[in-house]
Amino acid sequence: MAKSTIDRLTSLGEEVLGKASQNPTAHRMLQGAIQMKDRVDDLSKRVRGLEAMEKKIAQLEKRIAKLEGAKRATSKSGTTPKSATKK
Repeated sequence: MAKSTIDRLTSLGEEVLGKASQNPTAHRMLQGAIQMKDRVDDLSKRVRGLEAMEKKIAQLEKRIAKLEGAKRATSKSGTTPKSATKK
């Protein structure tokens, strides 16, 4: 029986990968690509963590703005203006 095209391509690909794995330059390139993938995965995890922190910071800023607004309203109504006290 004759091999199908896919079977021939598969065996050819396996041969190429086998020869490439024996080549020191190809091996270094493959190791570099694997390291780059690991670094990108690590960076993406960190970015997801930063997004969560940004949301939390936004919530805290809103709370602070509300507290500052309430503090200003009470401090203005409880004191006399400076111009009235200088007489």
